[in-house]
Amino acid sequence: MWAALRSRNACKTCALGMGGQKGGMVNEQGRFPEVCKKSVQAMAADMQGGLPRHFFDDVPVERLAEMTPRELDASGRLLHPVACGPLDSRYRSITWDDALDRVASRLKSTKPEESFFYFSGRSSNEAGFLLQLLARLHGTNHVNNCSYYCHQASGVGLTSVTGSGTATVVLEDLEHCDLVLVIGANPSSNHPRFMRTLVEVRRRGGVVIIINPLRELGLDRFKVPSDWRSMLRASRINDLYVQGHIGGDEWILLGVIKALVERDSIDRSFVSEHAIGWPEFEARASGTTWEQIIEYGGVSRDVIEQVAGHCAASSRMICCWAMGITHHAHGVDNVRMIANLAIATGQLGRPGCGLLPLRGHSNVQGIGSMGVVPKLKDAFFKSLEHALDVPMPTMPGKDTLACLESAREGGMRTAVCLGGNLYGSNPDSAFASEAFSCIDQVVYLSTTLNTGHAHGRGRETIILPVLPRDEEQQSTTQESMFNFVRLSDGGKARHEGPRSEVDVIASLGRRLLGDLGPVDWERLNDHSAIRELISRVVPGYESITRVGHRNGGEFQISGRTFHEPRFATPTGKAVVHDVEPKERPIPTEDEFRLMTVRSEGQFNTVVYEEEDLYRGQDRRDVILMHADDMARLGFEENQPVEVATATGSLRVLPRPVDIRKGNAVMYYPEANILVPRDVDEASRTPAFKGFMVRVSNTTSQ
Repeated sequence: MWAALRSRNACKTCALGMGGQKGGMVNEQGRFPEVCKKSVQAMAADMQGGLPRHFFDDVPVERLAEMTPRELDASGRLLHPVACGPLDSRYRSITWDDALDRVASRLKSTKPEESFFYFSGRSSNEAGFLLQLLARLHGTNHVNNCSYYCHQASGVGLTSVTGSGTATVVLEDLEHCDLVLVIGANPSSNHPRFMRTLVEVRRRGGVVIIINPLRELGLDRFKVPSDWRSMLRASRINDLYVQGHIGGDEWILLGVIKALVERDSIDRSFVSEHAIGWPEFEARASGTTWEQIIEYGGVSRDVIEQVAGHCAASSRMICCWAMGITHHAHGVDNVRMIANLAIATGQLGRPGCGLLPLRGHSNVQGIGSMGVVPKLKDAFFKSLEHALDVPMPTMPGKDTLACLESAREGGMRTAVCLGGNLYGSNPDSAFASEAFSCIDQVVYLSTTLNTGHAHGRGRETIILPVLPRDEEQQSTTQESMFNFVRLSDGGKARHEGPRSEVDVIASLGRRLLGDLGPVDWERLNDHSAIRELISRVVPGYESITRVGHRNGGEFQISGRTFHEPRFATPTGKAVVHDVEPKERPIPTEDEFRLMTVRSEGQFNTVVYEEEDLYRGQDRRDVILMHADDMARLGFEENQPVEVATATGSLRVLPRPVDIRKGNAVMYYPEANILVPRDVDEASRTPAFKGFMVRVSNTTSQ
């Protein structure tokens, strides 16, 4: 395990970024050791043995559907291609040639507009670029990455403010800020190495403010594994913990801005010289009543004034957020409101301050950079056409949820999924399963089993076993949330059978499109050849051909970080959006605002442990509520209740937790059966948080 973690490969979990050519457990600043439990768990999953030879003979699909995400992932590594047809009750082994011939044959017989491609953020830049190229040469723009179900609202919101959809800061900026706002995020569970940053902010006299409806133990005190002082005595994480309503963040932030206006703490020079749109938004902030802010935000004026006081006193503030901000029907407006706060205080376009979305998958940002989007940016589109001397498709591409909705209506015949678990990531689980069942052929490139292989099956389903990045025979690249591109060496395969993602894609390209067209698929089986093409097509990636150089080929992408108040907008100024907060319905007697969350022993849809250490939970079929709400409704702890929406229902156990009254929490992905298909219209990100549920007592056990 130690050797695997220290190998020169990028970490497989979150996008905070570590590893690469400086060695495992080293970040881009050269700090060692950088390690967390999730990176160990992800590595352990890849180091496990292969599936038993007769696994699929013994375990039919019906049994797979009964297994939990943890049980499926822990069953073993996938070693050989398998297929399950419309009359099959179980998967059966097939050869690689048979599998790839079937996929190519089905794509050839499918109209381009009736196929879609989905990409996980755990794949490499090389595999992502090559598969989106294959999809477009096939003729479709139905090309999506997993950010549509997580941080797409961040990309859309930030692009509309600064002209760039990524973080405005680099890792070093966090070493110089004096205030960090962590809004709608739980890095103690989902980005554990970020906790060291928060500890160090406070050690040098800075302030950390948490805005989260749920009181998280790990955001109060945390033991940082790489810090001996923290391990001896758990470090205090926050100076102020703000607990509002689920979905109330934009009201709370508007209140902070209103308080700053009233105390004359707006950076007038910045909003007039380096931003546009401020007067209109200031009028809205001033005209909004405190009664509205307090009711819909769920936070007292006194607490909001405390936040405003810290913001006014700060000289370098960084605002961080995650899916507690983006997983709402107003996710883009949430991001814009955070940006408005940064602009109001002049905390943008300078070193040590700015905006930082805490992204999940280790290469989700890189996959987006590689053109894994339904609509390519103009510069990318033109460069790709010029490089290959072939026209690219111009048909409107559908987003992730739209592809599945089309499938449910019979409009999609094939689906190719590069990693991930699209079924498990989807709102309205029953709908998702139905949608997949309407597709003629679903293809998965996977390392281990997941719930999608059981519930996300088409009429024919093919699973192609692939290698994780530290078993690749050729080096690969990944991009962190700080726009830093690192090189992973790969390594020796632990099992015979799985193949490189690029090898699989290139083999499919040869079968589907041949080598006589604009692409030499044999040549593009060489990762350096892919990187050469990337350098000619992808803005900011011109240096990728030198990434393997011994004297420091890893690089920071230019044009995305703003240390001067000159932004990538048409005017060069940051854009203030006149965000109108939504008046959310007030829950009735048995209604609650619900948010779905990940546990400490989980990474996205992959569940490594049933227990959630930080929340003190020993199982996942629970609903966490305020003790007063439980008493009001006559709920006893661990007495089954039914949680229902128009989408579905679950029987779970109620348990008390420190959360704002009228709000409740359940675990993702199990609770996805309750989640309606409501989306943020600007980003098309589903609202996994802030929807209403009814909770009722039940006497049946």
